[in-house]
Amino acid sequence: MKKGLIVIGHFLLIGSIIVGIGINSENTETKKDKFTGELERGATIRVLENDTAIKQGYLTELLNAFNKEYAEYDIKAEDANMDQYTNLEQEGPYGFGPDVLYQANNVLMNYVEGNHILPLPTDSIDDYDQIGASSWQAFQKTIENKTYTFGVPVNIQSSLLYYRKDMLPKDWMTKWDNNANNIPDMLESWSKMYQYSKTLYSDGNPNTWGYMRSFLEPYFSAGYLFSYGGYCFGKNNTDTYDIGFSAGESYKGLSVIRQLASKMDERCIDDSITLTAYSELAQGHFFATMTTPDVYTLFADELYNEYGKDINIDDYLGVTNIPLLPKSGNLEDENSNLIPCKMMGGVHGYAISSYTNYPNASLAFVNFATQYRMIKRRNELLGIAPARQDVANDVGGLSKIINKNMADGNISVMASNSEVDQIWTPLSTLFQDVAKDPYRLASAQKYTNETSLKEALKKVDKQIYSAIHTLQ
Repeated sequence: MKKGLIVIGHFLLIGSIIVGIGINSENTETKKDKFTGELERGATIRVLENDTAIKQGYLTELLNAFNKEYAEYDIKAEDANMDQYTNLEQEGPYGFGPDVLYQANNVLMNYVEGNHILPLPTDSIDDYDQIGASSWQAFQKTIENKTYTFGVPVNIQSSLLYYRKDMLPKDWMTKWDNNANNIPDMLESWSKMYQYSKTLYSDGNPNTWGYMRSFLEPYFSAGYLFSYGGYCFGKNNTDTYDIGFSAGESYKGLSVIRQLASKMDERCIDDSITLTAYSELAQGHFFATMTTPDVYTLFADELYNEYGKDINIDDYLGVTNIPLLPKSGNLEDENSNLIPCKMMGGVHGYAISSYTNYPNASLAFVNFATQYRMIKRRNELLGIAPARQDVANDVGGLSKIINKNMADGNISVMASNSEVDQIWTPLSTLFQDVAKDPYRLASAQKYTNETSLKEALKKVDKQIYSAIHTLQ
């Protein structure tokens, strides 16, 4: 049986290679010609969505609304009923993939090289101008001096700070608001968050912690490097020969990770905190954590389970922008100027499979799903930060902040190429090792000075370079 599976795997690989041949402007233009504007009557479109949209009921609302709208054309959409991480490259050529798929830009744009998703006719995308240029760029690729668009942005993913409002110190207005702006200092500055975490770390209660976050996932930690001059690839993430995680003073960001980890416990080394953050925050064990805007409802659900459905969720759960960092990189330095904390981010959106039999009906679905009312509803149910600027401005709050962060360059969008896959393991290994350092014996600690931090980052750059260019 195993031998049979190996043979099938070889055929899948060969099939992927075959369909991946020939990415050029002529081939891309030919695929773009599939969009004739004539709807395929009788079409059933399979839609791959993420698990949160399914769990919170958004996908059902979207499908029902679309099916009602397009009933006169005998067109309907249905849940593809596949894992949210389904690989179109493997499933599509054999007829098992979805027609429309919703995923992050770094995932979707991997499919361009193998011609697995269709270039879209931008003149047929409704409300194109309502989406910011930075979001569109995440789904664009230049092929032989022509720029093509392969996805329609839905929401901007980046990091936000989630915290318990009722766990703020009762005297925060007099002791934790040095600039008297009516915002607690620990929500504005990582140095103050570190100080508050130190207070809870040492309060004698083993169940109360300040800021808690696993450092296993580079997505939530690489931004500390970017804040001090590091970057992923050169030339706006397109030059994979220029690896820059060690660039500038990025070693300061690595030091910040070590300092924050020192006021947690060893759960920050693996994914323990990630898996329990919703319940731990709800139970009052964690004061704050960092994650993406689209999981707000998961925190809310845990709080309702803990305190009952009648609570005012805003009395318990706060969400705000990521705090500022000390320019010095020393969280004990109260006199340092503060700088923006840049975070890695991405843009989630819809793309259309090259293997669909219904490209025009699929485009109609994408246009329907990205119209104002559906994106606003997605925001209401899932807490996303819309890529549509009109929706972001109307709902205000964090959606507006995230759009501003994107426009100001404080969100470093993940590279839209296959090479980005090679950054995760080296970075994850390093971040885990750095987070573990405070828990080693003093004589065994490895990252206690500038030189050791710089050398570790240079090693990571070399590992990524080798993985991309030497080990292929």
